[in-house]
Amino acid sequence: MKYECPCGYVYDPALGDPENGVAPGTAWEDVPEDWVCPTCGLGKDAFYPAE
Repeated sequence: MKYECPCGYVYDPALGDPENGVAPGTAWEDVPEDWVCPTCGLGKDAFYPAE
């Protein structure tokens, strides 16, 4: 499942966020709690399941 930030950034587990230390294949549950949206800086708690 993908997760979306209110700014429109979508976290895709297949892609991860390698530029910010999250390897491809990292499940949302395994993304560190201190990770923030690479686009706007909101925390993980602002994200919601993407349609």
